[in-house]
Amino acid sequence: MPFMADSYPKSVGCVRFGILVAALCLAVLPPSTAAQQKDQPGAPKEQMFSGEVTAMDSASLTATRTGSKDSKTFLVTPDTKVEGALKLKSRVTIRYVVAENGARALRIIVRPVAKK
Repeated sequence: MPFMADSYPKSVGCVRFGILVAALCLAVLPPSTAAQQKDQPGAPKEQMFSGEVTAMDSASLTATRTGSKDSKTFLVTPDTKVEGALKLKSRVTIRYVVAENGARALRIIVRPVAKK
């Protein structure tokens, strides 16, 4: 028993030291690049828009909010992710950023048809 009693405080001390070292290592790691991009003052802020598709072609899409005349045209690029089958009169939610050349769609989510 004396061996066990003597080694117990040393093993607990080693574990505590290991946890302390791990915590310090995590504290000095740089933040992720995604967090850095969102926190940069010059980075465009992501916004959302929901409505019905009223016009579209290969380079742009126009959506109008249901029940209002508020509409917005978005640039559609090869980087734009589209979830669902996009067509005229589809209900969509669009995540976008405003750049110098207009509102650029980052993701377009096609919503199911509303049941009446």
